[in-house]
Amino acid sequence: MILGAGLDTFAYRNPYTQTRLRVFEVDHPAIQSWKRARLEEAGISIPASLTFIPVDFETQTMADGLKQADIDHGKPIFFSCLGVTPYLTGETIASTLKFVAGLKTGSGGVFDYVISPSLLNPEQRLAFDALSNRVAKAGEPWRTFFDPSSHTADLKASGFEEVEDLGPDEINARYFAGRNDNLSVRGYGRLIKAGV
Repeated sequence: MILGAGLDTFAYRNPYTQTRLRVFEVDHPAIQSWKRARLEEAGISIPASLTFIPVDFETQTMADGLKQADIDHGKPIFFSCLGVTPYLTGETIASTLKFVAGLKTGSGGVFDYVISPSLLNPEQRLAFDALSNRVAKAGEPWRTFFDPSSHTADLKASGFEEVEDLGPDEINARYFAGRNDNLSVRGYGRLIKAGV
C-alpha cells in the first residue's frame, strides 16, 4: 500500500503476479485523476494487480478511505509513505499511523519525516529554509516536523512493536555506500521502518 503515491511507478514494475502482491495506491482524488490521465496519454496500461484508492488524508480517515477497496485485512499489509508527512497535519499523521499500527500482526512499512527546524545546525537550517520556502511558493507548505529523540517512543505508544529510525549517516551507510556517483542523503530527513 503506497500512501501519497503521486507519480510512484512501483505498480508498473511489480515483478510479482496479482495473487502474490497486490498494490494499492492511496492518494488525493485530484492527484489520482491527473496521474490516470497521464498514464492514458502515455499509453501505459493499469496493471491488474493495482487498485487506486482515492483518499483526502486531511478530510477522511484511512479506515473510511479503505472501505471502498478489496483489501484482505486478514493478511499482513506493507505500507510505504515517502515524501508525504511534512505536508500533512500532525493530527492526520497520528491518525494514519495509529490505523496502520492496528493492522494484522506482521504488517508494517516505511515512512520518512523531517526533523524539527529548531534541532538543525546552521548549515542544515539554511538548506531547510531554502527548500521549505520553495515548496511553500509552489502551494505545498511543510506543516509537520518531529523530534527524533521522542518519535520512536511515540510510535511504540501508538501500537508499533518494532521501530527503527535511521538518520542520514545510517541511511548513507546502508543504501549508498560504494556508489561512484556520490549520491547520498544529507541534512534534516530521517527514515523509519515500523512493524506491528
